Amino acid sequence: MACLDSFNRSISYLRVSVTDRCNLRCVYCMPPEGVPWVPHENILRYEEIVRVVRIGAEMGITKVRLTGGEPLVRAGIVSLVAMIAAIPGVDDLAMTTNGVLLAHYAEDLAKAGLDRVNVSLDTLRPERFRAITRLGNLEDVERGLEAARAAGLEPVKVNTVLLRGVNDDEIVDFARRTLREPFHVRFIEAMPVGPAAKARFLPVAEARERIEAAFGSLEVAHQRAGNGPASYYRIPGACGTVGFISAISEHFCHQCNRLRLTADGRLRPCLLSDAEVPLREALRSGVSDAELKQILLTAVAAKPEGHHLNEGVAVSGRGMSQIGG
Repeated sequence: MACLDSFNRSISYLRVSVTDRCNLRCVYCMPPEGVPWVPHENILRYEEIVRVVRIGAEMGITKVRLTGGEPLVRAGIVSLVAMIAAIPGVDDLAMTTNGVLLAHYAEDLAKAGLDRVNVSLDTLRPERFRAITRLGNLEDVERGLEAARAAGLEPVKVNTVLLRGVNDDEIVDFARRTLREPFHVRFIEAMPVGPAAKARFLPVAEARERIEAAFGSLEVAHQRAGNGPASYYRIPGACGTVGFISAISEHFCHQCNRLRLTADGRLRPCLLSDAEVPLREALRSGVSDAELKQILLTAVAAKPEGHHLNEGVAVSGRGMSQIGG
C-alpha cells in the first residue's frame, strides 16, 4: 500500500526521535548550557511509539530510523528496537547515533533486530572532537564504529557535517580513510538550524572538488542499503565510499519520502518547517486505530512541496535535538 502526499510522493520512511536528551553539546546543535529538556511525562512512551509505527507500516511505511537527541541515552532502547523490528512491513530499521555509547550497545542492538547505524562524526582529531562536542571523547566513537562493524550493523555510515573554518581542513582526511577501511563517509551541508550554522556553511560541491584534487576523479558507487538523499562515489580502489548530501545547495525535496515523529509526540511533515501535527494527546485519550491513521494522513497532506531556505525564509525555531534531525 502506497501513501502519497499532495505532490504524488510516496511516503515510506518514518524518523522517530525517542528523546530530546543528548550526552554531547555539539556547537551547531546546542548552546554550551544545553536546552531545556522536555518533561519526562511529555515524552512518548515506547508502547505509543510502537503503535504509531505499526499504523504507519499498515499505511506503507517500510523504513524506520531511530534518532534523538541521542537515542542510546534512553533507558530500554534495545527493547524498543526489538518491538519495532517485529512489526510486519518494517523492512529496514536503522539508528543515527553519536557513537559514544555504541560500543556498549552494538551487539545487543543487532540481536534485537537493528539493521544498521549512522554515526555522527565531524572530526578525526581528538582535541577538535572535544571542542566541537564540548563533552565527548573521540576514542569512544572509534570503539563504537568497530563494535558496529563487528556486530554486523552494516554498512556503517559516518555523517560528517561540513563546517567552514571548523573541520573543512579534514575533508581529505575523511576521504583518505575510505581507502583502507569500509568507511562510508557522507559529507552533509550544515542546516541553517542552531547557533552560527549559516556562517559556517560549506557546499558539498566544494568538498568534492577538494577530494578530487587529492585523489583524482571519483567513480560512481552503487550503494545497496537505504534510499536516502546521498550521492555515493568511490576513490578508485578504495574499500569505502564518500557520499554527498546537498540539502541546501541542491535540495532533494522533490523526492522526499519521510515524516518525522518528535520525542514529544508531534508529527513533523518537513524538517525545515515548523508545521507540526499534534499526536500525543490523541494517543493518550483513547484514539482508535482508524482515527490515528487519519492523523497520520493529515501530516502527510501537510508536507510542503519543498523548503524555501534559498529564498531567505526563516528556519525552524526548534533545534535539531528537539526535532530529531
